[in-house]
Amino acid sequence: MSTGYAALLGLALAFAGMAGLSLAMDRHYDQLTRLREAPVRHRLTLRVAGAVLLAAAIVPCVMAWGATVGTVAWLGLLSAGALPVALLLPYRPRGMAGLAACAALAGCLGLALAFTGSPR
Repeated sequence: MSTGYAALLGLALAFAGMAGLSLAMDRHYDQLTRLREAPVRHRLTLRVAGAVLLAAAIVPCVMAWGATVGTVAWLGLLSAGALPVALLLPYRPRGMAGLAACAALAGCLGLALAFTGSPR
């Protein structure tokens, strides 16, 4: 896997994971849905999905750079994935949620392709 592809894949998964974790909070869920409090089931689902996506973001980094540098790259991508969430959530919460869903789908498909792709 090339480093550029790994970086884009990790960034998409980190962005989607950070968006999931942020929408699990009542304040941000209210911005998205205009409901005062997130239902327990939605909150739990968003937390689990966000954590799984953040954990999945380390896989392409370790595949491309190895364990030591990949972990450091993953931490940087987590910060880079949190920035668009922090910038988009106050102004375009629905757009950010849609973009995060697309990023999660693209990231999961890209990760599946990385594992099923042709060997070098």
